[in-house]
Amino acid sequence: MAEANALAGKVAIVTGGGKNIGKAIAEALARDGAAIVVNGRGDRAIAEETAREIRAAGGRAMPYLADVSKPDAVAAMVDAAVREFGGVDIAINNAGLRRQTPFLQMNLEEWHEILSVALDGAFILAKATVPEMIKRGGGSLIGLSGVSHHAGSVGRVHVNASKAGLEGLMRGFAMELAPHNITANCVAPGSIDTVRGPSAGGAHGRGSISRDIPLGRQGRPEEIAAMVRFLVGPEGRYVTGQTIHVNGGMFFGK
Repeated sequence: MAEANALAGKVAIVTGGGKNIGKAIAEALARDGAAIVVNGRGDRAIAEETAREIRAAGGRAMPYLADVSKPDAVAAMVDAAVREFGGVDIAINNAGLRRQTPFLQMNLEEWHEILSVALDGAFILAKATVPEMIKRGGGSLIGLSGVSHHAGSVGRVHVNASKAGLEGLMRGFAMELAPHNITANCVAPGSIDTVRGPSAGGAHGRGSISRDIPLGRQGRPEEIAAMVRFLVGPEGRYVTGQTIHVNGGMFFGK
């Protein structure tokens, strides 16, 4: 059982934190005492609303718009977190762009756009946050991966490449940053009941249930958030370099 307020005094940046899985993660960490930077790229209202809800529940949160593929924007966001909350302990790489484009119709610009957020963004965020974590005696890096590059899918070679790269990046961080008491892991959601844009494609819209899931239902954002909360909390400090699948049995991680 998780210790109440186990994250008191910790500061977390949650990219893509205004809605869906990102919002659930931000709320879960805030409930256990962490101060949250709710990051978004373009929709200020969503980031502000999530931060407002966290504050209304007694937590600490600030919204911050920054494109995670832009080093200067990310550095400014981390500086703001340090000024407002005193430092950074937890970095959640949840931001991602989802496209459903057949490979033969995909151009290099779209390929670069997808990788710039999910993969480049994780590198950029780590470059900005890890020095702050070292100052505070340790920290946690989390990447939100996925199931499609493990179980197979079509129309997503760029998304698959970015998520596979993200898992490799986190394993590299786990090895290099362990001496600084920094853990690095990926959480790989399966089919989660979220609101997704039309460009995402697939049968992942709200209310749909895949017959390929042994547990017979989609997951909830809160179930992904619970795994993230475990990994960044005191109970998860001996777990690093892992990709943990949370998918109702639709893929058995190896």
